Amino acid sequence: MSLQSNNHSSISNIVYTPKNSSYLSILNFSIQNLRFESVTTPKPLVIITPIHESQIQPVIYCAKENGIQIRVRSGGHDYEGLSYTSQVPFVIIDLVNLREINVDVEKKTAWIQAGARLGELYYRIAEKSRTLGFPGGVCPTVGAGGHISGGGYGTLIRKYGLAADHVIDARIIDVNGTILDRKSMGEDLFWAIRGGGAASFGVILAWKLELVDVPEKVTVFTIAKTLEQNATNIVHRWQYIAHKLDKDLAVRVFISRVNSSQVGKKTIQASFQSLFLGGVDRLLPLMQQSIPELGLQREDCTEMSWIESALYIYGLPVGSLEVLLNRTQANVRHFKAKVDYVQKPISKNGLEGIWKRFFEEEAAEAEMLFVPYGGRMDEVSESAIPFPHRAGNLYQIHYMVNWDDEEVSERYINWIRRLYSYMASYVSKFPRAAYINYRDLDIGVNNKGNTSYAKASIWGRKYFKNNFKRLVQVKTMVDPTNYFRNEQSIPPIYSSWTKNGKL
Repeated sequence: MSLQSNNHSSISNIVYTPKNSSYLSILNFSIQNLRFESVTTPKPLVIITPIHESQIQPVIYCAKENGIQIRVRSGGHDYEGLSYTSQVPFVIIDLVNLREINVDVEKKTAWIQAGARLGELYYRIAEKSRTLGFPGGVCPTVGAGGHISGGGYGTLIRKYGLAADHVIDARIIDVNGTILDRKSMGEDLFWAIRGGGAASFGVILAWKLELVDVPEKVTVFTIAKTLEQNATNIVHRWQYIAHKLDKDLAVRVFISRVNSSQVGKKTIQASFQSLFLGGVDRLLPLMQQSIPELGLQREDCTEMSWIESALYIYGLPVGSLEVLLNRTQANVRHFKAKVDYVQKPISKNGLEGIWKRFFEEEAAEAEMLFVPYGGRMDEVSESAIPFPHRAGNLYQIHYMVNWDDEEVSERYINWIRRLYSYMASYVSKFPRAAYINYRDLDIGVNNKGNTSYAKASIWGRKYFKNNFKRLVQVKTMVDPTNYFRNEQSIPPIYSSWTKNGKL
């Protein structure tokens, strides 16, 4: 690497080998799932933490020449740890230091480097304007590089769609070490990296984002209902209403197990959490018309700025915004997560089957989140970007189970797999849809080395539906030797399994 670089000392300051005393702290800093921090987890030969884009190119040349794989990490939130683990010899390019953000209020745009966190982005926007926002994720420590390249969504999804819907330019280093922007990469690659996962195509460096308008005041509320307080009927009703509500209103539902008011007993709680892009006076009649069963009152609601709502929705105290600049996750644990898309309301009987599973021992710290679709999501074509889950979906389900002891991992993973299996008849089919930012290796993995189109289609069609085919064609153009690969990377077309190079 020092041969490839003009400045030997600058390279030595950003390279960490296992002999370096900082190696483990650098590796563990952005691990967000303790399942992948065990002694048996494969570790990188080298970690590189570039300070300049130019320091990445020598890594690509060197790793290719030595037959070593590259993993690229922006925030470390890959659900299966693929940004920092591998079953073959590998190095990590950790983008933790590439975190510059430049906000242009007049043009309503921002350039954000891939290693910046979403909380930093929201903070920097709010520094310049309280009436601009961005429709990215809720968790402030998620890295911009991976989040946006997989689609990315948050509480503004019904009003503005996905984070990737608002990318207007990008910078990426390809397999040849060339830095490309939208103009030089061309529209096919630009399409692919906005929702298709950039790690299959190169090293994402930065995004240029189109910011969105938010009102000076938004309104939030959280109302919890237990089974004894009619939760089953209200959740059932919510399924028919939430996707049809005014675009300014998103009401999410968290399902979890809690202590009952009866001593020593447990119950299921549905917590309805909302962000409304407007004042309480407009919100109350909307809610009374649509979900009167929730019984929303003025005192349940709080008006605040959009940036304050970013704190509220994530469960942080609404006060100092500085907490958004914190790059470390407060409570990192072992977890397994999955995702589904619901296209027909689940019957009350079906919901009761979920509750039954939440009474099992392993569900003590499990959660389901129902995220309403409709609004803007119904208006964007499913082929506009690789993320295909648009019109026809009522809501998305995110399943998660947490635990603390590595020895019992299998029990909790089996619990969530059983729940997922139970849900099969209630969710999307052919394919049963999934979302790459909620990566799940249970749905299929590539063969080691060169995988077949058929093998990759098993998981690829779940994430991307018919867009998978175009992603494969783009991959074939930009990385024909399949250098950038992992267990769920887009494969190129190999002439051995095509006719005349066509699928």
